[in-house]
Amino acid sequence: MEISHKHISLLCLALVSIWVLCGADPTDGFTLVPLTDRNIGLQKPYNMPLDDRYSYNDGVRSLWVYTNDKPFYKGSGTRPRTEVRIKGYDYSSGVWQFEGYAYVPKGTSGVTIMQIHGARKGATTLQLRIYNGDMKYYKFEVVDTDMYDKWFRLNVIHNVDEGMLTVFIDGVKKFVKNDQGPGDLYFKCGVYAAPANSSNYMESKWKNIKIYKK
Repeated sequence: MEISHKHISLLCLALVSIWVLCGADPTDGFTLVPLTDRNIGLQKPYNMPLDDRYSYNDGVRSLWVYTNDKPFYKGSGTRPRTEVRIKGYDYSSGVWQFEGYAYVPKGTSGVTIMQIHGARKGATTLQLRIYNGDMKYYKFEVVDTDMYDKWFRLNVIHNVDEGMLTVFIDGVKKFVKNDQGPGDLYFKCGVYAAPANSSNYMESKWKNIKIYKK
């Protein structure tokens, strides 16, 4: 069957329409930075062996913690956590992006699954928490709903120079917020018990963690 110029034009129009409907990918225009095991720091209750709160199998990092666990170092006044701390890419300016595929099992609640540590005032610029299946900015605005028992792609862009945070879920822009001011900033993910109303057991799974910058 001979393909006419009309067919080609219609095909091109269809492809353009699909691109417009789907929108650009959050990573467009960014450069992927190398990420190795040396860039993956792990924080867990100080009195527990790592294997009792963390596993890494077939590319999936599983992190869990209990609400009555100890903090990550003796004498810390913070809540219990098991988290990946991205090392070697602390930043204080520019445009940076975190990407990862996350899974939160039903029942995990009152927990931060991803955060940007550091700010002009306070400890963090961003916390994305799960409360009863909803993702929230800290305990405030809802970012997205129905997050339990499924893999979802999370992208967080931090434009430090413009003081802006943008959160994408499965490639769709879901949330935009002013940041907390510049500081010594870095990305974390896993489980970090919220100040209140945490479930007894908290877990998240992560794969394909990547860091980008402009």
